[in-house]
Amino acid sequence: MVSMPPGLTAATGMDALTHSIEAFVSTIATPVTDAAALKSIELIKEFLPRAVKDGSDIEAREMMAYAEYLAGIAFNNASLGYVHAMAHQLGGFYNLPHGGVCNAVLLPHVETFNKEAVPERFVVIAQAMGVDVSKMSRAEAAEAAIDGIKKLAAEVGIPAGLAELGAKEEDLNVLAENAMKDVCGATNPREADLAEIIGIYKSAM
Repeated sequence: MVSMPPGLTAATGMDALTHSIEAFVSTIATPVTDAAALKSIELIKEFLPRAVKDGSDIEAREMMAYAEYLAGIAFNNASLGYVHAMAHQLGGFYNLPHGGVCNAVLLPHVETFNKEAVPERFVVIAQAMGVDVSKMSRAEAAEAAIDGIKKLAAEVGIPAGLAELGAKEEDLNVLAENAMKDVCGATNPREADLAEIIGIYKSAM
């Protein structure tokens, strides 16, 4: 992993964050998957920027390995959600690497949609990302979780939107139609219709 370049380190780290967050808000999450997901989020928030900044930082690399492993435990048991369902289509349609950049760009936009359904879960995500939520309302804390995702993505150099990856507005309908057939969407905490999936894609452009 020490030889992994910064861009790939950032993408794979954000992929692990997506695994953890989607597992934590999944409709089939359990106390076991919650524990793995939350610890993974804590580790990624602390150590991913360090691993991106200095690939030879052995502690950061080791802690990210633990984070990715815990994320795997979480999503292999609690499954995923619309981030992966939508990212899979981008990967197939444009030959993009879904596992990282596409997930990272989509993550805050899908979770903005999801937080209306399970705001209490996003309060806990905010805490795992180091946010002091003690003086926040539940809605404010949930929004802080989304802001935390965006800030981390920006800090490690993730592109700002799907347009930078080559996605086109005229393709969004077919991408959304295919995303709705993806099995990963089955455990998303809030059900979306076609127009809402298209809307999420548009917000991520």
